[in-house]
Amino acid sequence: MKIVIAQMEHETNTFSPVPTPWESFGPNGAYLGKDAYQAMKGTRTPIGAFIDLAEKENAEIVTPVSGFAYPSGPVDGAAYDRFCDLICDEVAKGCDAIMLDLHGAMVVQHRTMDGEGTLLEKVRTVAPKTPIAVSLDLHANVTDTMVSNATVIAGYKTYPHIDMYETGELAGSILLRAMKGEVKPVMVWGNVPILAQTLKMNTSEGAMKDYAEAAHQAEREGALAASAFGGFPMADIPQAGMSTIIITDANRPAGEAMRDRILSVAWSQKEDFIWHDEPLEQAIARAKQMKEGPILLLDHPDNCATGATQDTMHVLKEALRQGLTDIAVGPIRDPEAVDQLIRAGVGANVTLPIGGKMDMPAINRKGEPLELTGIVRAITDGEYTITGPQFTGVRAMMGRSVVFDAGSAEIVITERLQEPWDRGVFTSVGIDPTRKKYLLLKSRMYFRPVFLPIAKDMVYCDGVGVGSSDWRMFNYEHLRRPIYPLDEQFDISHLSETAPAAAQNQ
Repeated sequence: MKIVIAQMEHETNTFSPVPTPWESFGPNGAYLGKDAYQAMKGTRTPIGAFIDLAEKENAEIVTPVSGFAYPSGPVDGAAYDRFCDLICDEVAKGCDAIMLDLHGAMVVQHRTMDGEGTLLEKVRTVAPKTPIAVSLDLHANVTDTMVSNATVIAGYKTYPHIDMYETGELAGSILLRAMKGEVKPVMVWGNVPILAQTLKMNTSEGAMKDYAEAAHQAEREGALAASAFGGFPMADIPQAGMSTIIITDANRPAGEAMRDRILSVAWSQKEDFIWHDEPLEQAIARAKQMKEGPILLLDHPDNCATGATQDTMHVLKEALRQGLTDIAVGPIRDPEAVDQLIRAGVGANVTLPIGGKMDMPAINRKGEPLELTGIVRAITDGEYTITGPQFTGVRAMMGRSVVFDAGSAEIVITERLQEPWDRGVFTSVGIDPTRKKYLLLKSRMYFRPVFLPIAKDMVYCDGVGVGSSDWRMFNYEHLRRPIYPLDEQFDISHLSETAPAAAQNQ
């Protein structure tokens, strides 16, 4: 048995000014061929699970490409074409199964608003009958094109995403069982017009917990897989919003009933999927009154895992203005500052503008650097291995990195985007985060499994960035309407008939 296994992961923020060329998908672009196998084998990712499953079957494994890019602006068309060609060319050589680690929210410049669906259509053209298993992120914007061109689709059940490997294992196992004639997977799906905010998608609390639990209940009742997707709201595409996919063993009516029940949970609690910030000045003042650290200052609008620039300085500026000290900040992406500080060398005293190098036209904001004076404390290559529980075993590459000591704040400045989903963003450059009073993280949710266990408290800070939870600042042009909360007037009877039953896999 021969199985083609590949990864193409990107969550596209269509409002982001950060470009997404081929080079964004790995150290020098995506991994190819045997390098893809070696890089992803043993990682707690969907593609890592696919490889393990295939090896247990003693299958011949072919890995044409493996690429993951941080959320950013629309993917470069040439980069996307290269992914598609590498995968389709390998499939065209002949194989018995295909396993794809995708995201579900990729938008491509001058190509498609549905990167994953278009890829699957291309694969289906080459291999009309070959079974395909797909893993998707919980933030996928699911489309009919995705569902109708795959055999099995399963999505992450947790946010923060600590079940990536388990999701790949589930999707791949169902496919292998189907190939052996043990099950006959039937997929149904549907969506509801809710533009939920990612800060309200924590699967351990609130409405999102109830929504995720409804999917768990469907699996307890016999579904082979039930995925409750929160969707990615920063994508200005018609399909953005919440959805669910149910896979049953040859029982479409049961799947439809489960789908409708899960979506009704989301719709009935739609108000609880909307986030409300407190003013930045008030948030920092509240943090200042807290006695014991570490205290997390969460600059969530500039979170690179939402596609933000990771270089806005408004939260740090306000913290310094109010007199906060003993702060570790990081990472801030500023290749220009990194280059200047490396040329100055360790121990040098430097005054320079940090951050604010990228304009954000989608929200009508110019970059605003923060001029600081400080000492270069450390210079590293910015590489470390993630210890988990997210992306466990994956090599993180921040690019050349510098610790800049500005007195009240030690700032980690990097060449590349880096979500702080591991303490390695600090420890790899010589900072012990447990010994700081404040940790200023450009994070939204991934900090929870890693930094929350060492924190005494946390404060969400309404800074500036294209990852903001304030929908009013974005000009949605392609999004389906009406959709909550941008619109409040709905024909509920129409929704009850069509939204849960939308675009089923036939």
